[in-house]
Amino acid sequence: MVKYPAPAFLSDYWQNSFNLKQHLQKFLHLDAETLENKLAVGQEEMAELGHKDFDWDTATDFYRDQVGEIYLFELGAWHLEQSQNIENTLHLIVDHAQGRVLDFGGGIGTHAINAALCPQVEQVIFCDLNPIHNDFVRYRAEQMGLSHKISFCLEMPEKETFDTIISFDVLEHLSDPTQQLLKFHEALTPGGKTILNWYFFKGFNQDYPFHVDDPQIVETFYRTLQSKFLEIFHPYYCTARCYRKWDSV
Repeated sequence: MVKYPAPAFLSDYWQNSFNLKQHLQKFLHLDAETLENKLAVGQEEMAELGHKDFDWDTATDFYRDQVGEIYLFELGAWHLEQSQNIENTLHLIVDHAQGRVLDFGGGIGTHAINAALCPQVEQVIFCDLNPIHNDFVRYRAEQMGLSHKISFCLEMPEKETFDTIISFDVLEHLSDPTQQLLKFHEALTPGGKTILNWYFFKGFNQDYPFHVDDPQIVETFYRTLQSKFLEIFHPYYCTARCYRKWDSV
């Protein structure tokens, strides 16, 4: 797989994933062995919780109130295991993020931190409905000296505009991803860009019971995407895609 030259300000990610393990250990007051054990079973525990408690009618409550710290371990393990995919996504953010950036459903904060380090980015708004995620990423921002550049909210701000919107592994968790896509379109400044990925698949063994995979919902999403955004080519081998806001005539 091709390795792309990294800007100097991303060297911390290449070395230690922006100190992810250290931040998790200190934030959650865990010893190193316990952290490794929790990371090892994070995806399995998240899937078990989803099979037991997830319901689309109460999805917001599930992510806000029920997943708790388990989601930190599931996301942390995934980021550490998929380092090449994440690295290339960070390159994509460096190339296209600018001005005011909204990180919607920002999880453990890797992409928000990356955006905040970009010199062409003025401010990053980290949005995640899980209060534990907000607290953890706020802690990470403080540790990295980025508190002045990252602000936090539990819901997408209304009537605010952004030059860039990033959202990774979020749309498949929404019962109506098309509605969220239209909100992104409305919130983007003229010519603004959004960098997204999604995974409309529950897994071969129902590993992701909280992912939407209804064919009609997925088709509506793609039709809307093609009518509202123009895809911008990028050379990186990753799941993310970059789009420019576009209003068809």
